Amino acid sequence: DPTFVIFGKLALAALLGMIIGTERATAGKGAGTRTFALVALGSCLVMVVGKEVDAQYLGIVNFDPMRIASAVVQGIGLLAAGLILFQKQEIHGMTTAAGLWVVAGLGIAVGAGMYMVAIFTTALIVLVFTAVWFIENRIKTWFRYDVQSVRPPMQNSEVGQNRSDDEV
Repeated sequence: DPTFVIFGKLALAALLGMIIGTERATAGKGAGTRTFALVALGSCLVMVVGKEVDAQYLGIVNFDPMRIASAVVQGIGLLAAGLILFQKQEIHGMTTAAGLWVVAGLGIAVGAGMYMVAIFTTALIVLVFTAVWFIENRIKTWFRYDVQSVRPPMQNSEVGQNRSDDEV
């Protein structure tokens, strides 16, 4: 039954989104398990609906499911932009926003029936969020930068003092 295949696609997209979101949640980020699962599920749903509508109206109406995928990516870009904060010369939320955007693609891949590609992509996303984070922080440490920001580390005499915006 094709309906159960669609159910499987939706469940897989949600599961893969949850895996990515759980990593973000354990890293203490604002968008976590539910957000990533919903984005993957929603993008999969839109893709599945697009493919089904295309199949039903084939030859009657000119319809391209990839236009739906394009709209999903644009919409998620807008949502992800809301996660990015710029405060005191520092940017926060870029990685989570990028993760949210790529999870939309994950849902589109599941919706298009590219299951192994989606599973492999999930593994790569987790790798980027975890192993690459470790490598990035190690490199920052080697170059004597504070791992919490891109500013040079404070000297002992500066500890406890607030920096003005002019010194940053």
